[in-house]
Formats: sequence, C-alpha cells, structure tokens
Amino acid sequence: MDLAETLSRMLAGLNAVSATLLVTALVAIKRGLRERHKRLMVVNLGVSALFLVIYVSQWVLVGHHRFPGDDWVRTLFLWILTSHTILAVTLVPLALRTFFLGFKERFVEHRKIARWTFPVWLYISVTGVVIYWMNNHLRPLG
Repeated sequence: MDLAETLSRMLAGLNAVSATLLVTALVAIKRGLRERHKRLMVVNLGVSALFLVIYVSQWVLVGHHRFPGDDWVRTLFLWILTSHTILAVTLVPLALRTFFLGFKERFVEHRKIARWTFPVWLYISVTGVVIYWMNNHLRPLG
C-alpha cells in the first residue's frame, strides 16, 4: 500500500468516525445526556481537526488524481465532490460557532445553529466516505 492509499483510507476512516460521533452525540442530547453530548462533540472536533491536517498533508505530498471516465458516473462523482467541498468550507466557521455557543452555555443560540450544523457536518462525513469508495473501489485509477 502506497502513501496515497494509506492517507485516503485514513481520511475515509476519520469521516466514518465523525459521522458515528455526530449521530451518537445527537442521540445523547435527545436523551438529555448533556455531558456525554459535550464529550462526544469535543472528540469529534478533534477528529475533524486531525482530518484537516491529514487532508492538507495528502494534498501537499501526493496531490489528487482525475476521476477516470467521461460518463454519468464521473458527473455524479463531480456533483458529490463539489457539494462536499463547498459545504466543507462553510462547515468550519459553522462548527466553530456552534461549539463556541455550546461551550459558553448559550444553549438557545446553540440549538438554533446546531440545526444547520448537524446535517451539513453529517453530509460531509458521509459523502467523504462515498468519495473515497468511488475513487478507490468503484473506479480506481490504474
């Protein structure tokens, strides 16, 4: 396994962990387990920060390759990738603001913004795994 494949697997794994943490944290808060929710989201913020470090490292060290083909599968891949990327950029300030409001115990504001943050973050995490699968298993390069 080469460096590009290792980093891609790590990124997909971190996305899967993030999605799991998000859903688990949602269940915790719905059950009134505020401290568990808080711990899960702190861990998820760390997982996401680690993802960002590895993603930038991958981009610098090995770059990216063009998704092969010129058919509907490539169009679908590019649509998923584009929506994923745009939402990932918007997630950074959204997640930080949501985290800040929760940390400061400004729960009314926290809940309002979390209603937007959660589905965006979950979409990014899930589509990150889908992008990995499409790139490395559905239509691998080579």
